[in-house]
Amino acid sequence: MKRPGKPSGPSQRQLRAGELTRHALVEVMRDHEIQDPDLAGVPVTLTQVRMSPDLRHAICFVEPLGGEKASVVVDALNRHTKFLRGCLGRAIEMKFTPDLKFVHDETFNEASRINALFDDPKVAQDLAADSSDQD
Repeated sequence: MKRPGKPSGPSQRQLRAGELTRHALVEVMRDHEIQDPDLAGVPVTLTQVRMSPDLRHAICFVEPLGGEKASVVVDALNRHTKFLRGCLGRAIEMKFTPDLKFVHDETFNEASRINALFDDPKVAQDLAADSSDQD
């Protein structure tokens, strides 16, 4: 149950810590090559980091370039969370280094699906009819 007056969503503190963690993880992943055949030569975009309210857990949203083999890349990153967390702990100044969990960022797939819907001739016809009614 939501309490009145309490905002929903992440706090400013969580957002700041998430961005700090994201930037530091990008540096770690760029500077330290992870020895894993599933990650070899696969550029990965770290799109967002969501922190838990106590800042001890971080969900890291990733998208491999082209979106190919996303589940393989995510599994490989999750296998190396201890190494990445150790490097992250040396890169950021937080009371606790958060536990990391990597998940595939579905927003790119969703955006492509929505664009495909707008490109559908039936939807385009409806949109054209709506805009002419407003004139």
